[in-house]
Amino acid sequence: MVVAHFVAATLAPLLVRWWGRNAFLVLALVPGATALWALVRAPAVVAGRPVAESYPWAPEFGLTLAFRMDVLGLVMTLIAAGIGALILVYCARYFTDDEPGLGRFAGVLTGFAGAMLGLVLADDMIQLFIYWELTTVFSYLLIGHYTERKKSRRAATTALTVTTLGGLAMLVGVIMLGETTGTYIISELLADPPGASALVGTALVLILIGALSKSALTPFSLWLPAAMQAPTPVSGYLHAAAMVKAGVYLIARFTPAFGDFAVWQAVTIVFGLVTMVLGGWKALRQYDLKLLLAYGTISQLGFLTALLGAGTRNAALAGLAMLCAHALFKAALFLLVGIIDHGTGTRDLRELSGLRRSMPAVFWVSAVVLASMAGLPPTAGFVAKEAAFGAFGNGGLWETAALAGMVVGSVLTVGYSLRFLWGAFATKPGTAATPVHAPDPLFLAPAAILAALSLIGGPLAALVDPVAAVYADSVPWTGGAGAEHLLLWHGFEVPLLLSVLCVLGGFALFGVRGRVEWLGARWALIDPDRLFRRFLAWFDTFAVQVTGATQRGSLPIYLGTTLVVLVVVCAAAIIRGELWEIPAPPIRVWDTPLQLLPATVIAVAALWTLLVRRRLFAVILVGLTGYGTASLFVLQGAPDIALTQFLVETISLVVFVLVLRRLPSRFSTPTLRGRRIWNLLVGAAMGAFVASIAYFALAGRQAESVSSGFPAAAEEAGGKNIISVILVDLRAWDTMGEISVLAVAAAGVASLMFVRRRTSTARTRLVDPALPQLGVHTPISPAPPSGGTAWQPVGLASAGNLLRVQHRWNPLWLPGAEALSEERRSIIFEVIARMLFPVIMLLSVYLLFTGHTSVGGGFAGGIVAGLGLMVRYLAGGRFELYASVRAQPGALIGFGLVIALGTAVGGAVFGTEILEGAVWEPHVPLLGHLHLTSSLIFDFGVYLLVIGLVLDILRSLGARIDEQLDREAEREAAAEEVSA
Repeated sequence: MVVAHFVAATLAPLLVRWWGRNAFLVLALVPGATALWALVRAPAVVAGRPVAESYPWAPEFGLTLAFRMDVLGLVMTLIAAGIGALILVYCARYFTDDEPGLGRFAGVLTGFAGAMLGLVLADDMIQLFIYWELTTVFSYLLIGHYTERKKSRRAATTALTVTTLGGLAMLVGVIMLGETTGTYIISELLADPPGASALVGTALVLILIGALSKSALTPFSLWLPAAMQAPTPVSGYLHAAAMVKAGVYLIARFTPAFGDFAVWQAVTIVFGLVTMVLGGWKALRQYDLKLLLAYGTISQLGFLTALLGAGTRNAALAGLAMLCAHALFKAALFLLVGIIDHGTGTRDLRELSGLRRSMPAVFWVSAVVLASMAGLPPTAGFVAKEAAFGAFGNGGLWETAALAGMVVGSVLTVGYSLRFLWGAFATKPGTAATPVHAPDPLFLAPAAILAALSLIGGPLAALVDPVAAVYADSVPWTGGAGAEHLLLWHGFEVPLLLSVLCVLGGFALFGVRGRVEWLGARWALIDPDRLFRRFLAWFDTFAVQVTGATQRGSLPIYLGTTLVVLVVVCAAAIIRGELWEIPAPPIRVWDTPLQLLPATVIAVAALWTLLVRRRLFAVILVGLTGYGTASLFVLQGAPDIALTQFLVETISLVVFVLVLRRLPSRFSTPTLRGRRIWNLLVGAAMGAFVASIAYFALAGRQAESVSSGFPAAAEEAGGKNIISVILVDLRAWDTMGEISVLAVAAAGVASLMFVRRRTSTARTRLVDPALPQLGVHTPISPAPPSGGTAWQPVGLASAGNLLRVQHRWNPLWLPGAEALSEERRSIIFEVIARMLFPVIMLLSVYLLFTGHTSVGGGFAGGIVAGLGLMVRYLAGGRFELYASVRAQPGALIGFGLVIALGTAVGGAVFGTEILEGAVWEPHVPLLGHLHLTSSLIFDFGVYLLVIGLVLDILRSLGARIDEQLDREAEREAAAEEVSA
C-alpha cells in the first residue's frame, strides 16, 4: 500500500493532464483502498495479532525494512488513509482545471499520504525517521504551492527549518536509544525497554524535541499559523489529520515504554498544557477563520500531547479517543473554511454576515463539528473530553494541576468554537449580507461525512472502547485509579460538572469577546514570527562573518591547513610509540632492479615540477609521474591497472593542455622565501606521514587478505580477469557509485563552461539546400570537390555558431577540417587521424568485450574511444567533433546510467537480488562458442558513460574555448578595422 501511493504520486501529473481536476477522484482510490485494507485486518489486530512484515535491508548494520500495524498503527492508518481519500475528493472541486501547478500538487499530496502511511506503520526507528523527513519535504512543497507569493514561500521555509531542526535532534536521540538498547526495532524496544539512565533520558528529550517541533507545540508553534498560506486541502490534511499528528503519534508510540520516566511526563504534560492554554488564548482574537483554526489546532495538539504522554492507562485511553475526534472535527472545519472562502471570496469574519440563511447546509455541518470540538454531547469530542477529565480526577497534586490546566484550555476551546460559529454564520449589525454561491454537493460531501462520524462517535463510543483499550492496556501504570471506559454517559460525576463549567466559561468569554480581543492585543508583547525572522537574520550575518574570516579564497591556505591538522593529529600516535608495537615486516628494496628506473623517473619528475616556471612544462612533468606509476604496475604484474593508468594519464594530459590555452604560459610571481620554506616543510612532513601510514598499515595486517578468495570468486562469476570481475560483479555497487560521480563531474565541467543550454552550442545540422538559410550572413566556403560536403559556417557572432552541412558521399579524410583556416591545418595529422580512428574504435570495442576474461573492460574501452574522438578533434577542430558524434554527451551519460541501473534491477527481477549476475554460453554458427555475462551489459553502460564524459569535456574545454578564442579574434579584427 505504501508503494502504491508513491506510484500514484508519480502518475498524478499525467492523470491531471488527461482528466484535469477529476484526476483527484482516481487518486483518492489509493488511500481509500488502504483504509479498506486496514478495516479488513482490524479484527485480527484488535484480537492481538498485529500485521507485520520485515525485509532485511542492511543486516550487518541492523537495518531492516520493517512494517507493523498494531492498534495504534491501525487507528493512524485509518486517519491518514481515510481522511486522505476524502481530502483528495474535496480537491476535485476545490481547484479548477487551469490551476497552475495542479499536476505537481496532486503528485506531492499523494506522495505525502504515502509517506505518512509509511511513518505510522514503520517498525524500525531509522525507517521511521526517513518517512518523518519525507513528510517534512512534502509539506514544504505543499505549503509553498503558490510559488509566486512571497508569504507562501516564507511560510514553507519556516516550516521546513523548524521541523528539520527538530528532526535532526530526534535522529540523534534515536541513534542514542538504538545503540543503548541494542535494537532499532520499535516492537522489540517496547517489549523490553531500557532502565532509567542519564543517556536514555537525554535520548528521550531529543526525541521529544522532534515530536514537539512536528506537532507545533510551544516554543515551535510559530510555523503552523504561517503554514495557513497553503491551499485549504493542505491545511485540512497536513495540519489537522496527518503531519501535525506525527509528533503526537511518536509520543503515543513510546509512552508504553517510557511513560513512567519523570522526564517524559514532565516534558509532555508541561509543554502540552502550556501550549493548550496559549494556543486557545491566541485563537480568541483571530479574524481569519483559518488562523483561528490554526491556533485552535495548536491548542488541541497540546491537549493530545499531555494526555498521551502522561503515562497512565486512562490518559492513554482518553488520548486515543481525542486523537480520533480531533482528526474528524478539525479536518472538517478546515474543509468548511475552504467552502466558505470559495463561496464568498473571504475568510475574514468581520466581512462575513448572514451565511446561516444563505448556506444552511454548511452551517449545520459546521455546527456539528464545532460541537464536537467544544466537547458538547452527543459528539465524539464530548466522550473524549469526559474521559480526559476522568483520567486526572483521582490523582495527586500534579494530576490535579494538570486537570486544572485542561479545564482552562477547554474553556478557551468553547470560546473560540463559538467565535467561529458566530463569525462565519451570524448576521452582524452594520454588515451587509455576504453574497455567496452554493457549494457543489461533492464539494461539501467530505466535510459532511466527517461531521456524521463526529456525531455518531458519541453514541457508538462503547463499540470503540475495546479497540482503544487494547492500546491503553499497553500502558502499565493506572495512576492509582480503576480502568475507565469510553461511554457517552457516565452519570453525574466530576467530569460532567467540569464539562458544564467549560461550557459556561466559554459562553462567558464569548460574551466579552471585545474585551478579550483588546486584552489579547495588549498582551501580545512578543511576535514569534518576527522573533524567528530576526534570529535568522542574525544567524545569516554571523555566517557571513565566519565565512569571511575563514574562507579567504586561497587554495594553498586551505590545503595547508588541512594537511597540517592531519599530520599533527594523526602523527601523535606515531610519536607516542603506539604503532611501534606492531611487528615490522621485512623491507624489500625492489622485486626486480627494473623497478628502479620508473621509480627514479617519478621522483625526479615530481621534484622538477616544483622548480619549473612554465605551466606546460609542469603538466608534462606531472604526466611523467603518472606514466612512471603505470610502468611500475606493469612490472608488478598488473596489466589492467597499468592500462587504465596509461589511458587516464593520456586523456588528463590532453585536457590540461586544452585548459592551458586560457591561462598564462608561466606561473605567477613566486611567493616569499619564508612561505616557500614553509610549504616545503609541510609537503615533506605529509609525504613522510603518508609513507609511514602505508608502512604501518601493511605491518599491522593480522587477518588473511580478502584478495585470496578473489580467484575462486572470479571463476564462479564466469570470468578470468579478476580486476574486471571485482569491478562489475563482486563490487558492482562501488562501480555504480563511481559512474554516478563521473556523471556529476561531467555536469560540473559543462556548467562551468556553458552559460546557455549545452544544446545551443555549435553543432551540425542536416538541411535541405532548397530551403532559405535564414540569418546566414557569412559567405559560403569555397565549394568542395564534386560530390563532397557543402560547409556553410554561420557568422560567429550569431547565436549558437551553427554549422550547416549537407551530407552526400564524402571522399574527404576529415570533412570538418575544411572549416579551419589554412594555417591551422596539418594534412599529415589529418590523414593519420582518419586512418587511426577506425582502428582505435575497433580496439575500444575489443577491450569492452574481452574485459571479463582478459585485459580490458568498459572503462578502458570507453577511454580508448574517447581518445579516438580526441584525435579527430585535434586534427579537425570543433566542427569535426560535432560531425563525428551526433549524440549529445548528456544523452550518452544518461543512457549509460540507465543501462547500468537496468542491469542492477534486472538481477532482482530475474534472480534473487540486485546486481545478481548471469552467464550465457551459446554456440553460434561461424562464431563458435561464446561466453556472455550480464556484467557485459553493465560494462556497456560504463562504456557509454565514459564516452559521454570525454565528449562533454571536449565540447566544454575544447570546442567551447575554441568559440571564445574565435570570438575574441573576430572582435580584435573588427576593432583593428574600425581604427584603420
